[in-house]
Amino acid sequence: MNNNAMPYNFTDIIAHFSTEGGNFEISNFGSGHINDTYLVKGKTGVHPGYLLQKINNFVFKNIDGLMNNMLHVVNHLKEKVSKAGGNPDKEVLTLIPTKTGEYYYKDEQDNYWRMTWFLQDTKSYDLVTTEQQAHQGGVAFGKFQYLLSDLDPKVLIDTIPDFLNIEKRLADFKDAIKKNAAGRLKKVQAEVDFLNSWAVAMNEIPKMGKAGILPVRITHNDTKFNNILLDKDNNIQCVIDLDTVMPGYVAFDFGDAIRTIINTAVEDEADLNAIQLNIPLFAEFTKGYLSQTKSFLTEAELKSLIMGVLLLPYMQSIRFLTDYLEGDVYYKTHFAEHNLQRTHAQMQLFKMLELNRKELENIVQTEWKNVKSGAVIEAPAVIKQDA
Repeated sequence: MNNNAMPYNFTDIIAHFSTEGGNFEISNFGSGHINDTYLVKGKTGVHPGYLLQKINNFVFKNIDGLMNNMLHVVNHLKEKVSKAGGNPDKEVLTLIPTKTGEYYYKDEQDNYWRMTWFLQDTKSYDLVTTEQQAHQGGVAFGKFQYLLSDLDPKVLIDTIPDFLNIEKRLADFKDAIKKNAAGRLKKVQAEVDFLNSWAVAMNEIPKMGKAGILPVRITHNDTKFNNILLDKDNNIQCVIDLDTVMPGYVAFDFGDAIRTIINTAVEDEADLNAIQLNIPLFAEFTKGYLSQTKSFLTEAELKSLIMGVLLLPYMQSIRFLTDYLEGDVYYKTHFAEHNLQRTHAQMQLFKMLELNRKELENIVQTEWKNVKSGAVIEAPAVIKQDA
């Protein structure tokens, strides 16, 4: 193994884990923005290899709690998959223990490392481009929630406290408006007024949760399509990136997935006219998702799904505009008004979703009836609307 071009002493790090084989080659892997990931493969090619990750302990403050979460989740998933006659080694991540029995290693530079088996012959996509992909995405995240629906959420910690807490995001927004640290408030008063006008309505999910109407479940909380591994036939194999798996509401996962799937443009699209709703992808994701969650979703949860679809782009608008008001201190920006452009794009998506809310609700209700009865319907066409 050649460490000359690598920033860490991988020979020493890998030696702390219970690996098979030796004489490993190391290479950068993946496109993640939080953790640093490396592929560890033996030169003999006998073993498929491992993924070694340096955990971002700036983002994740409680590494013990994070890894205990992952261990609870993967062990539960493996048990459920095995009982169903599946292959838990392929369908669930496998954590590699250290030689002292822990599931992470802290090096002399206070870096935290973990290791999993490398799942070969799999692939992932950053963007959903086909109805088949959207359907598989819905199946994947729906099945993930279903398999964990009988695991007590209280055994898990919040790995990022207040991650999807709209009340906290709105409080931060209010504080940013008051301080006006970057002197930008006057320029964005219209955006501030619009987002504030929806603040009460966007508190509906936490309000229902506090009232006991919505049950707290174990959710993924980062349901981007590239957090699904597909097999060579483009069928789902494994849900990955389990760092944010923690207690939450099912609408969070549904809404976050739809936020990227339904949008015909990128998250920071400058041309607001390009932001349209790809309804066929929404319908297919919904169909796949409900096919897996029909046995445990409550009526209240079903009704909350579209609330989640609206909440997630709204929350992202709040976060982008908060950062803009504070002087671009959180998100990486590539030009001076990047966070404002992001805000406009997410606000436009929110407006489009709200404008077509009834249509989306009807699709959810129709697909719910269909998965309960086993019927199938044809997905409707793309809805276009002037900005």
